Amino acid sequence: MTAPSARAAGLVLGFAADRLLGDPQRLHPVAGFGRAAAALERRTYADRRPAGVVHVGLLVGGSALAGVVAQATARRRGSLAETLVVAGCTWAVLGGRSLEREALAVHDHLVADDLPAARRRVTHLVGRDPSVLDAAGVARATVESVAENTSDAVVAPLVAGAVAGVPGLLAYRAANTLDAMVGHRTPRLERFGWAAARLDDLLNLVPARLSAALAAVAAPLVGGSPAAAVRAWARDARHHPSPNAGPVEAAFAGALGVQLGGVNVYFGRTEDRHTLGDGRPVAPADVARATRLALLVDVGALLSCVLVPRLLRRRRR
Repeated sequence: MTAPSARAAGLVLGFAADRLLGDPQRLHPVAGFGRAAAALERRTYADRRPAGVVHVGLLVGGSALAGVVAQATARRRGSLAETLVVAGCTWAVLGGRSLEREALAVHDHLVADDLPAARRRVTHLVGRDPSVLDAAGVARATVESVAENTSDAVVAPLVAGAVAGVPGLLAYRAANTLDAMVGHRTPRLERFGWAAARLDDLLNLVPARLSAALAAVAAPLVGGSPAAAVRAWARDARHHPSPNAGPVEAAFAGALGVQLGGVNVYFGRTEDRHTLGDGRPVAPADVARATRLALLVDVGALLSCVLVPRLLRRRRR
């Protein structure tokens, strides 16, 4: 088995492990990375962009180097070892199954008319103030989280793995985790977290648009329209404050025939965002539809990451 074939097989096995098992329940590598990053931040923090660049460089560079060593060591032991290392790292960095479980838990509470439980559970997905959310608000927040995190937690890692193997998988997850930790526009982090936020934006440029395109293609399988998905993406994505969440959320809104965006209330601040899509308000049933659409996007991304490199190699021969 060639190295590209071992990589492709590892991506497929890791994806399957995530679907079957979800996140590792104990000793999750991403949680360990987060603790290490927090400890390093106590030494590297300064209210300046260069300090943030150093912080990100050490952690993302260190993760990539660890991936280089792991992949090279496995490759020397044969294609099976390389496949298993890629599979293990893919499983560790993907979050599709856990995202689906959290979203469906919110859905179940909404269907049971248990708004207090739905409000509590949605805090696992978003940072909004749940006390001001009605059932439609909880459902909208959940669908928006499913859309954005389908790209961040599944499609982008698969693309990184397809392009750069284990180093790509680990470096991407490190960058994305750092963005979640420090990439915020708060007085303390606006300058220090700048590098993390910009790197995450850069790494997600292609995956976010691939996710949006796949959502449009898959729209008929969830009762939606590809044309509506593309129209919402083209018209509304640019109004979103995130350059990458915008295309995915807009495409999901169009594909599902719902309207996302609007007023979001966080703890201490309110954001009045442009609406995405021109459909009806989000209903509890749309949460389940969003998870089905997300799975279709995930599978489409996996097939793209496995088959496209293979086709490109054949064309070069």
